[in-house]
Amino acid sequence: MDEAILKAVDRALKEGPEGVLCTVVEETGSTPRSMGAKMWVFPDGSIVGTIGGGILEHHVIAEALKLLEGNARARLYRESFTATEAAEEGAACGGSAAVFLEVIGRAREIVIFGAGHVGKALAHAATITGYRVTVWDERQEFANPDNIPWGRTVCLPLKEALDRGIRLSDKSYVVVVTRGHALDSEVVRSLEGKPFAYLGVIGSKRKIAVMKENLLKDGVSEEHLNRIYAPIGLPIKAETPEEIAISILAEIMAVEKGADIKALRSPLTAALEMQGSIPRA
Repeated sequence: MDEAILKAVDRALKEGPEGVLCTVVEETGSTPRSMGAKMWVFPDGSIVGTIGGGILEHHVIAEALKLLEGNARARLYRESFTATEAAEEGAACGGSAAVFLEVIGRAREIVIFGAGHVGKALAHAATITGYRVTVWDERQEFANPDNIPWGRTVCLPLKEALDRGIRLSDKSYVVVVTRGHALDSEVVRSLEGKPFAYLGVIGSKRKIAVMKENLLKDGVSEEHLNRIYAPIGLPIKAETPEEIAISILAEIMAVEKGADIKALRSPLTAALEMQGSIPRA
């Protein structure tokens, strides 16, 4: 594989954003490039490497961009060339090619702030369902691989964790379930301006409203606060940490897949409106 393509793949895996690796896997007759030729497509449509240029490459780039916009992670694209098209590509006769397109990069992840009962249960459930998981807590006795063997644990001061321990992206689903509401607020404040696909904060509507009011007074933007999903999780009358984790995970999946959250949340029962007595640690 070309070194430039390898570097692009490595960067996508470590830092993002995702891209698409396109590999010629079949060739029949005259084709622009032979089997094994590769090309990397960035989200803006720019490329590294080539699968031969011309109409095939143009079509494959378009297919790669469609793949990045959807939920699929891979697909096989086939194209046949007429004699005229082949001649334009510099070949003597027609042929066909198949190109395998694979999305590579920062995978969807759930980032959990808080390694207490709910955070631990969510880490377990999220890993089972295929999410990459990162769990942060400032308490070493909670944020460690022995206590949470699923995914990655980060035990650093919050600012340091967000500066160098946790890199969020538009594939990050963030859940705030720390040891207390004051720390929840600090995490929410620290997340302003950072990319994420979802931000859920534990607590009743009343407690979230008070938190938002205080953060607004402290200069946090209303736009940022309006992105919070609260009460967190779908209304399934969850009580135990494990049940709450399932309700949160279900909501994250619904957001990811573009489901109608308003419809799924309605009607919210009075009991769920008062959801607040949830074990944290």
